[in-house]
Amino acid sequence: MLVSLALWLQTLSPEFGFLRVFQYLTFRALMAALTALLVGLLAGPYVIRRLAALKIGQPVRGYGMETHLSKSGTPTMGGVLVLFSIAFATLMWFDLSNRFVWIVLWVTLGFGAIGWVDDWRKVVRKDPEGMRSREKYFWQSVVGLVAGVYLLFSISESSNWRVLELFYSWVGSGFDLDFPPKINLLVPFFKEVSYPLGGIGFVILTYLVIVGASNAVNLTDGLDGLAIMPVVMVGSALGVFAYVTGSAVYSKYLLFPHIPGSGELLVFCSAMAGAGLAFLWFNTHPAQVFMGDVGALALGGALGTIAVIVRQEIVFFVMGGIFVVEAISVMAQVTYFKYTKKRFGEGRRVLKMAPLHHHFEKSGWRETQVVVRFWIITMLLCLVGLSTLKLR
Repeated sequence: MLVSLALWLQTLSPEFGFLRVFQYLTFRALMAALTALLVGLLAGPYVIRRLAALKIGQPVRGYGMETHLSKSGTPTMGGVLVLFSIAFATLMWFDLSNRFVWIVLWVTLGFGAIGWVDDWRKVVRKDPEGMRSREKYFWQSVVGLVAGVYLLFSISESSNWRVLELFYSWVGSGFDLDFPPKINLLVPFFKEVSYPLGGIGFVILTYLVIVGASNAVNLTDGLDGLAIMPVVMVGSALGVFAYVTGSAVYSKYLLFPHIPGSGELLVFCSAMAGAGLAFLWFNTHPAQVFMGDVGALALGGALGTIAVIVRQEIVFFVMGGIFVVEAISVMAQVTYFKYTKKRFGEGRRVLKMAPLHHHFEKSGWRETQVVVRFWIITMLLCLVGLSTLKLR
């Protein structure tokens, strides 16, 4: 919004020439981070008071950790603060004509709406199940598939009008159309190794990355500050990849596919980092507010969408290793329990408790130890992911 205003003022008078600084992506990214941080810090106390007044408190499972019983009643659905800060800062500082930022915003708010309904039913209507699994996955699938189809053509073409033309051509050809190599699955640490996906393959991969990332972040959000800091770190690292792929010079030098317009995602990633740090101010142990599904589902979906746009799905899998392991721990626990119950008549467990962070708590780690150690692991994984920029 401010970019358009600055350009308009420059056309009116040369006295506004100093506003050319708004054209620099790095400047706008820094300002987006600062804006989101300040908005989150200033609005945080008000949002927490309103959530407490509405009695939107976090229920604690009776079979959960005993040390968490004291958290019962802590305001939840604090993800609305994160989403508002991200949306406000992004809309203020990004180029409104950029289609990639719009689709990421759409996915973020779409998953946020799903999480909001789930939280509302659990907390306000006192429905312990919230949104039924089938209903939740249906709407997640709708958002993920729409994003996958749109990104297939948006990445392939640099013109907004050509995106629509390409879609009609794809449908008219019976979904058999050749797409440019930039939609291939890139393998990190190799210069020219990639696997062709085709149109259908790309859409399926995009769907799995977006929906999988959304649910993985949601499963990780179980301790004070555990999920939000890895989101900040992984999102910031993806912002670096967005800057590289959006630059014709850097992408050519580093042998990355050039995706015009993807650099603008750096603004969104910076806003996410600022909003995340502001939320951490209130979410650090002992937490004053919890993020809830409204925030966790939305942020996971946003990370997955950005990873697809910058063509770094495998690197995202590495950098978000904590999210991946948390999700796998739940799937392994449930699968093994059902298998042993069917075979032996008694369900057995792989872990003391799932997700993985609760297993470590049951093993004697304090909550803050689990959180900080998971942060450190995420930082190391992000450095490994960033090393693929040059080690190719």
